[in-house]
Amino acid sequence: MSREVRRVPVNWEHPKDENGHLIPLIGGSFKEHAAKWDEEAEQWNKGFYRLSGDEWKPKEPDQTGMYEDWDGSRPEEHDYMPDWPEAERTHYQMYETTTEGTPISPAMETLEALARWLTDNNASAFGDMGATYDQWLATIKRGWAVSAVFTLGKGIVSGVEGLHGK
Repeated sequence: MSREVRRVPVNWEHPKDENGHLIPLIGGSFKEHAAKWDEEAEQWNKGFYRLSGDEWKPKEPDQTGMYEDWDGSRPEEHDYMPDWPEAERTHYQMYETTTEGTPISPAMETLEALARWLTDNNASAFGDMGATYDQWLATIKRGWAVSAVFTLGKGIVSGVEGLHGK
């Protein structure tokens, strides 16, 4: 993905390192990602793997070594957004997720306020490309947009524009 709306508490301030730089955080539930990794590592040790879906297959002869060699290290909680209770997630914040997992907007109370802020501040939809209010609002309602798309009429455009037109 490239742009992703995340639900955050009203007082959420994305963490920064000692130099004041935003610390990248992965969206989604750490607990769910860790549980999935644990299940797959257990199956790997029993001689099975899966690429997608729920179907377990016997490992191929070239699939040797530890599960970490196949799928990387086990997720670590400090790499993820906090897992707030749903009732606390009252605001919306736009994140870039291609490289960092850092916010490109402040937290806003409504979808419309977030779209207005992104438009008025010419927030990056991709590189130096901004987007219209309607394009941002459609992206926010969808929850995400890819980095960029190729269109026959315009060439490369941001995913915010390309997936939502106008």
